[in-house]
Amino acid sequence: MTTAIVFVIALATVAVVLGAYMIGGRRSRVPRPVPRPPGEEPQGRAAADDPGYFDPRGIKVGDTVYVEAARYRAVGALYCSVQGDQWTDYLLDDDGRSYNWLSVEERQAEGQPRHLEVLLWTDVPTQGMVPAKHMLIVDGVEFEPYERGTAAFRSEGRTGLPERGLLDYADYRAADGRLLSFQRVQGGQWESAYARPLTPGSIRVERLP
Repeated sequence: MTTAIVFVIALATVAVVLGAYMIGGRRSRVPRPVPRPPGEEPQGRAAADDPGYFDPRGIKVGDTVYVEAARYRAVGALYCSVQGDQWTDYLLDDDGRSYNWLSVEERQAEGQPRHLEVLLWTDVPTQGMVPAKHMLIVDGVEFEPYERGTAAFRSEGRTGLPERGLLDYADYRAADGRLLSFQRVQGGQWESAYARPLTPGSIRVERLP
């Protein structure tokens, strides 16, 4: 009888451990929070309450957008969603010299208040590299995978993409916080870009009356 009781308790312990592993292993679009440098405040609701603050979620196609010292035109937008999370990617045109994507998403990492994550993406040639499920080395930097999936999107304006479709993505992070992302419209080729985080307050917009 004693042996049977011990065996049952052991099975129950294994089931609990496996259950915790399966729950912890499920990834959402919200990555682990990146430690902030000393003295840097989170981008929370306080900034949005400032009357001089422009909420970058209010960017519209056709707006003139100033990102720090650079002037762009928002020529297109992708409205993306996956598993209840939503974000917007704006295509910025630097007077025909170059194009950059600006992504804006409201996030809530575990143990932190809701905040806006604003990223400026710059294309990076990866010479046919495809996103693997293990560490990648790009420009001598090691990037670890932390998130991948498929999002539904709706496009507006000039994006070079269909009006609606599905977008595969695979995101990686370096030890110093740098981000690398691969994306492709399903059926297309993978494209990659580096991300640079911005404070929402570094963006302003001029809109024609």
